[in-house]
Amino acid sequence: MQDMFPMVTGFINYGQQTVRAARYIGQSFMITLSHANRLPVTIQYPYEKLITSERFRGRIHFEFDKCIACEVCVRVCPIDLPVVDWKLETDIRKKRLLNYSIDFGICIFCGNCVEYCPTNCLSMTEEYELSTYDRHELNYNQIALGRLPMPVIGDYTIRTIQL
Repeated sequence: MQDMFPMVTGFINYGQQTVRAARYIGQSFMITLSHANRLPVTIQYPYEKLITSERFRGRIHFEFDKCIACEVCVRVCPIDLPVVDWKLETDIRKKRLLNYSIDFGICIFCGNCVEYCPTNCLSMTEEYELSTYDRHELNYNQIALGRLPMPVIGDYTIRTIQL
């Protein structure tokens, strides 16, 4: 009788492990089946584009007239990226902005410059198509930064998709 008790507990333990393994297999099979009847989320990119979310961080837009050359954007940038050239006007004791540029080949799109700008001259756009064949074309000056992007919704040649 003493030899039989460990064998019975061994069978019970083996049965519990078998039931647990079958339950895990059944759960994974149910997850697989729930994904099988979903529609694909593939879009035909040049002809279809996704509508970006409300807080999407795309290319930075810059308004030259609002900038006071305080260089807060440079100080809060983790990589000291924006290049701000200015000249001190001694007669009015104010800075005059000469040039402003951002290299999007280096930018990490963290949004700190936009968030901390005291005059709100920087803003994030929904533009995400920044690819070029030459990385030097990603260095945008104040003229390129001031260009407003064409909204995806406004382009009648492209079918927009909301996920």
